[in-house]
Amino acid sequence: MSALVLDGKSLAAQTEAELLARVERLKVNSGGKTPILATILVGNDPASATYVKMKGNACRRVGMESLAVEMPASTTTEQLLARIEALNADPDVHGILLQHPAPQQIDERACFDAIALHKDVDGVTCLGFGRMAMGEDAYGCATPQGIMRMLEHYGIEIEGQHAVVVGRSAILGKPMAMMLLQKNATVTICHSRTKNLPNIIAQADILVAAVGKPEFIKADWIKEGAVVVDAGYHPGGLGDIELSALGDKASAYTPVPGGVGPMTINTLIMQSVVSAEKSLG
Repeated sequence: MSALVLDGKSLAAQTEAELLARVERLKVNSGGKTPILATILVGNDPASATYVKMKGNACRRVGMESLAVEMPASTTTEQLLARIEALNADPDVHGILLQHPAPQQIDERACFDAIALHKDVDGVTCLGFGRMAMGEDAYGCATPQGIMRMLEHYGIEIEGQHAVVVGRSAILGKPMAMMLLQKNATVTICHSRTKNLPNIIAQADILVAAVGKPEFIKADWIKEGAVVVDAGYHPGGLGDIELSALGDKASAYTPVPGGVGPMTINTLIMQSVVSAEKSLG
């Protein structure tokens, strides 16, 4: 039996059509006010600039505005904090995104945590993470939240399943594990110090790879019938999992590209629309 392809690209496109209608209704009901996502880019890293441009394009596709805030590479933590506070206080801004990574001299965690909770549409604050982990209302970190939306859309059973998350970053691995736990999975988190990693992966009903190394996880480590989520992306269209050798071993999998990536930006935009709806009534 062929594996189910968890197509994030098509799901994101479908969701954008729905978001466009919601934004149009919001404009009518609020007297013409348009949802605005502020994107902060510090420095001139080409990859970061590309990601910010993609997010701006996604805003425009659903009828939102993107406020591009560009700051020089020499920006200090204090200067960035002041800009974030100004955006927090701006009633016309409904979401704030600080593009990661910031230059080395920036205290990125302090700047993330300066974003007001109700505008933290990328789900990067410690307060937002804590509220999410405790089952309280908060915007989820965009990539893991996008993965959860995709699993739900395709009817993947989570409750009672053994989920293995490989990676423990603050914006992917840790929130991913907490979201799966909230849906009653039994969760194992693996990382660079984990021993016998192939043996643990072989137990996974749901595998989420977020290690940042191309094809680090081999196909023969994965058990028959597992749901495979690859959150990696590397030159040549490679993910963190050896997908080319997986065949029909998995019951479902996310392609690279076209799986997790589109859902990350789509979730950011969706949560910005939700924030605007709450703000504008």
